[in-house]
Amino acid sequence: MKEFSIIGKDVPRTDGEAKARGAAIYTDDMKLPGMLHGRILRSPFAHALIKSIDVSRAASLPGVKCVLTANDTPKIKYGNWRLFPDTQDEYPLAIDKVRFIGDEVAAVAAIDKDIAEEALALITVEYEELPAVFDVDSSMQTGAPVIHDYCPTNVSVNRKIQYGDVEKGFAESDYVREDVFRVHSVSHAYLEPCSALAQVDLDGRITLWSSTQVPYIVQCLLASTLGMRENDIRVIKPYIGGGFGGKMELRTWEFCAALMAKKTGKPVKFTLSREEEFLAGRRRHGMKLHSRVGFKKDGTLVAKDLRIQLDGGAFNAMGPTATFLCGNFGAMLYRYPNYRFHGEHVYTNKPPASAMRGFGAPQSLYATEIQMNIAAEDLGIDPVDLRLKNAQVSGDKIPDVATISSCGFVESIQAVAEMSGWKEKRKNLKPGQGMGIGCYSFISGGVFNWFNTQYPFSAAEVRAFSDGTVHLLTMASDIGQGSDTVLKQILAEELGLTMADIRMTSADTSMTPQGDLGTWGSRVTLMAGNAVLDAAKKIKEQLFGAVSARFNLNVVHEIECKNGRVQSKARPDYGMSFGDAVAMVQKANRGEPLFARGSYTPRDKGLVTPAFGFGAQVAEVEVDRETGLVEVKQMWTAHDCGTVVNPRSVEGQLAGSIQMGLGYALSEQFVMDKGTTLNPNFVDYKMPTAADMPPSEVVHIDTYEPEGPFGAKECGEGLASPTAPAISDAVYHATGYRCKNLPITPEKILQALGEKK
Repeated sequence: MKEFSIIGKDVPRTDGEAKARGAAIYTDDMKLPGMLHGRILRSPFAHALIKSIDVSRAASLPGVKCVLTANDTPKIKYGNWRLFPDTQDEYPLAIDKVRFIGDEVAAVAAIDKDIAEEALALITVEYEELPAVFDVDSSMQTGAPVIHDYCPTNVSVNRKIQYGDVEKGFAESDYVREDVFRVHSVSHAYLEPCSALAQVDLDGRITLWSSTQVPYIVQCLLASTLGMRENDIRVIKPYIGGGFGGKMELRTWEFCAALMAKKTGKPVKFTLSREEEFLAGRRRHGMKLHSRVGFKKDGTLVAKDLRIQLDGGAFNAMGPTATFLCGNFGAMLYRYPNYRFHGEHVYTNKPPASAMRGFGAPQSLYATEIQMNIAAEDLGIDPVDLRLKNAQVSGDKIPDVATISSCGFVESIQAVAEMSGWKEKRKNLKPGQGMGIGCYSFISGGVFNWFNTQYPFSAAEVRAFSDGTVHLLTMASDIGQGSDTVLKQILAEELGLTMADIRMTSADTSMTPQGDLGTWGSRVTLMAGNAVLDAAKKIKEQLFGAVSARFNLNVVHEIECKNGRVQSKARPDYGMSFGDAVAMVQKANRGEPLFARGSYTPRDKGLVTPAFGFGAQVAEVEVDRETGLVEVKQMWTAHDCGTVVNPRSVEGQLAGSIQMGLGYALSEQFVMDKGTTLNPNFVDYKMPTAADMPPSEVVHIDTYEPEGPFGAKECGEGLASPTAPAISDAVYHATGYRCKNLPITPEKILQALGEKK
């Protein structure tokens, strides 16, 4: 493998010092002169008609400067799936009807938070309560209450995939396994609650600072809902305390902050409480999964039939994408000669579900991996060997889904088995101890332009200066994953500079190139990284041309950027400093600045993504048979993310994925009663902390992704998927309890143990 100067090194995070010192400024830290504070009035009913709203008492309260209801807005629907307008089903404030407990009904802006809160209590809303549905089975029944008039069946999206002859495949199978799984909703639980601050200038243009993953998408949708031009709205993402998919849409508080700023002429800020985040924030889709798989006696997979109903809650949000991806992930990891998928996105009267780390993969792959483990036991084959027999490899094609490019899946399975001592250790565990395995595959960004933009998927601009520095501008959003650091590493490597030579501006729609769709789907390293690389190569072309003319060198074969110089590879003394080379180009071009615009849009790389990450994980657990308590003793992880750009950051991402998977498997869940969330706080919502993290050993599988910058691809998000099935399988190994209804609670284990006795 090529030896890099900066790629593959443990480069400190560019935002690390600011965060450690408390100097990082988040949206809620910002204060502007005359700033008003906003609060949102939410529905107490899961489903009801709005008969009337009286805001007169709130509006007359001293200190209140603005009150909004739907009648004060342009009443324009919005949603991220602009390509299909029928999927756009939200208004910023409820019109005529509320659809979940917490639905936004009105908003108030006042001179301080207490007055704004008091004003909410003075708003009188007359409701007519309607019948409601709280699960996919009830919602899909004939005669169920209709949640959206345009959708009388409550099924807003249907997605189907089929190739091969599934029924023939099952007829030819020696062993057929059929199971129903139910996986639950969980919270993103990011540390920073959502916040937005809007200010209007004298020309009526709006600047919005927001804790968002998608500044460009917010800019476009906010302009649409306000009836303004896109470039009359500027969206800036300050530091952000995590997103995980929960901050990738236009939300009510962003709209209200902007419209109230326009109406009052004063800055307006909204910051949600933690209770609001739990009650009304986006959440992972709960799903009902019906999966049937067929095998030959020797363990060869023959057919798979997968049907999934996604509990979307009250609105589509990013549900269409989740429905699309569930079918793709159902066909991943293993070779299925015959495959059929039917996904249905179902409305219910619960808070909307949307994108969350893994985005359909944790649910779909839970069913896949548990069935692989069940089949392995029934067929008398080691679970590792069954996976190796059916594992996808480079070059495998999945009709209508993808073509596998780089793939270290087999090596990941082998590595994790060796690391954990799987073959021997699993046979010799004590009672109450167990080992389990789970695997994953995940996308490196999608190729489907559901936002219907004319711009490239990612864009970057690089400006070079005669003092030896460069300025990188990108719309890509660092939401805590460290992408700013990675993009600077890519640029520094390509131009032969140090990290200190690079200044960066990111996630500001008025300053950075239009076209980046934001941070989701593990797209930033590959897509934004390729855009940065494209811009850097264009800078090099101009520098190489000037230096080759000066020293009579062959541009293609003889010149390089290295150690802050542009020089001959064979004779480094034939060259000059990077800054001098920039100055020479500028002089030759009559002083024109040296800059280049780079972009990346995937084409002809498969129907889903340019590249897939792969990996495997083994969990060791110990279960207290008296209490049902599960303790995860050790995790072993092997993963393929192509070239590792920053090992320390990758390992941090993997640790975060394990933490999420741990909570998903064992403890996190919304306790719901007829649409009401009963545990809207971190005391009752049991999220694992650092103290709960098990020891973990990680190995990076060495592959090279041709489509990725320097061979890199996805890491971190895919590994949100294997932890739950690995722990679940380990619990079964320890107790005999096979969980098909997450999470795995002590009560469920004790009930199963009691039934066995």
